[in-house]
Amino acid sequence: MKLHELQASQGSRDKHFRVGRGVGSGNGKTSGRGQKGQNSRTSGGTRLGFEGGQMPIYRRLPKRGFNNVNHHEYAVVNIALLNKFEDGSVVTPALLVENGLVRKEYNGIKVLGNGELSKKLTVQAHKFSKSALDAIAKAGGKAEVI
Repeated sequence: MKLHELQASQGSRDKHFRVGRGVGSGNGKTSGRGQKGQNSRTSGGTRLGFEGGQMPIYRRLPKRGFNNVNHHEYAVVNIALLNKFEDGSVVTPALLVENGLVRKEYNGIKVLGNGELSKKLTVQAHKFSKSALDAIAKAGGKAEVI
C-alpha cells in the first residue's frame, strides 16, 4: 500500500450537507436556523459555558485546593516486584512497562523499598527512595538515576 492509495473505510465519512440551496432541498431559505434571533445570525450563538446571563456553574461553585503547575506524577514500583527479572539483568522503564509492572511512565518511574530483593539487578529509574537504594545495594545490584 502506498501513501496515495490511502482511503477512509466505506461509510465512515458522511458528505457535507450543503444548506441554503433552494426550497426543494428541504434546507433552503433559513438553512435550518429558524426565523430570527441570536442563533440565526452569522457568527451568532454564545460561548461555551454561557447560561443566558445567569451566573454560570463554574463561577457559582466554590473553588477548593491548589493545583501546582510544576507537579510531577511518578509511576511507582516496589522492590519486591523486581524479583520477576533474571539475575544480572538491566531493568529499564521500558522493560517495566513491557512486563506490566507499570501501566505507563507518567513523568518518570520511582522505585520504593517495600519488600525484599533477592537478585543482583541494575535498576534504571528516575527516582529512588532511600530504602530502595539500600535494598538494591544489599542485594549487590546498582541503582542508576536516569
